[in-house]
Amino acid sequence: MRFWRASPGSQPSSAKPPTRPGLRGTHRLVIVAGLPALLVVSLVSAAFAGVFAGPGRTARTHEGNGTAKPEHSAVRATAGSRRAAKPSGQARTISRVPRTSCTTVAHIGDSTSVGMVSATWLPDPAQRLAAQYADAGVKHVWVDASGGRSIVEEMPGQLNGYRVAENWRNAGFRGCWVFALGTNDTANVFVGSNVGRMARIGEMMSAAHGEPVMWVNAQTALNSGPWSEANMQMWNSDLVRACAAYPNMRVFNWAGMVQPSWHLSDGIHYTSAGYAIRASAIARALATAFPLDGGHSKGCIVN
Repeated sequence: MRFWRASPGSQPSSAKPPTRPGLRGTHRLVIVAGLPALLVVSLVSAAFAGVFAGPGRTARTHEGNGTAKPEHSAVRATAGSRRAAKPSGQARTISRVPRTSCTTVAHIGDSTSVGMVSATWLPDPAQRLAAQYADAGVKHVWVDASGGRSIVEEMPGQLNGYRVAENWRNAGFRGCWVFALGTNDTANVFVGSNVGRMARIGEMMSAAHGEPVMWVNAQTALNSGPWSEANMQMWNSDLVRACAAYPNMRVFNWAGMVQPSWHLSDGIHYTSAGYAIRASAIARALATAFPLDGGHSKGCIVN
């Protein structure tokens, strides 16, 4: 049986989770771009469990007490498994991003970020998240993306989003933060966690200690269940509500630009073209939220 540990001050729920096929993975990257044309990548850890459940396949499942079963992450190439779709021309239509004042960025995400740093899903390094941030003027990038991650709950061998941020802060990180979290959090609230959405957002904001933060809001193509689009919309509404309390916070409206063709059949994760667009769009949004000339964008939402 899977279990979870809450971050300090959080209380678990006794609600039983639903069961959903999927897989999980972790990428922890520390990426330093010393020059515009040079990227030095240090892969600290990369682990995947399971394979994509294509026709006639059964993916591994994960269960826990008081937490929704995590959605699956990007997959590695395996013999006979479904190959990643090649990015379409649409992935290259986003023009060069403007520049940001954020020269150092910490990106903490769930499985919807794993695909953006995966050579399986994005064989071209120029389309991956690190390169997109570098194009926007970011010189130092810290990335931790883990399948099934939330802000509060933890699976065995995983740190939740809050603890990753706190560890990096304690290790000396100072800079801008990108939180691509919430898909699993709002699902966990749906199945009965007594740690609400606003409390989760506040916990991550406390870890930023007033430094610039850009959230990537959540979106799925599901009509029901813990990961339904209705639950994502509640999460996104609470992000906007939280902006009023945090002048250092902006929200990138990813949900407002997603096209159905970018999704895999699970309705949560993306094709290679979708991940390429997502990486480029996040970098562009960061430059809009915190532009090179300093200050913040007007208003909470970045489109």
